[in-house]
Amino acid sequence: MTHLAFPFDVDHDGHAALAGRDRHARDLIEQVLFTNPGERVNQPEFGAGLLALVFSGVADETTHAVRAVVVAALQRWLGDVIEVVGVDVATDDSALTVSVDYVLRRSGMHRSDRFEMAG
Repeated sequence: MTHLAFPFDVDHDGHAALAGRDRHARDLIEQVLFTNPGERVNQPEFGAGLLALVFSGVADETTHAVRAVVVAALQRWLGDVIEVVGVDVATDDSALTVSVDYVLRRSGMHRSDRFEMAG
């Protein structure tokens, strides 16, 4: 099964770019991580809101809290798609990096993806 790629893109034939099931799971995780609650009209609670942290800076002391927020958001919004195995949060100046280890529920395949947002 294929899905629209995120972020939306056009392929070499001029059609909407598509993503396979594994890539789609990664795209969904990225949407949850970097969507601020209140951005989606019909789902005002959707998202982990990490985009706001890029500019505020995350101190080492708060990375545990950020990690907990990420795990909770992923379990809430993607619990039927993935099983979260681990989350690591790191900051460097104005960059926020989140590494997510997870298992795709449908295939049982273990994946690790890294998401970075620079301010």
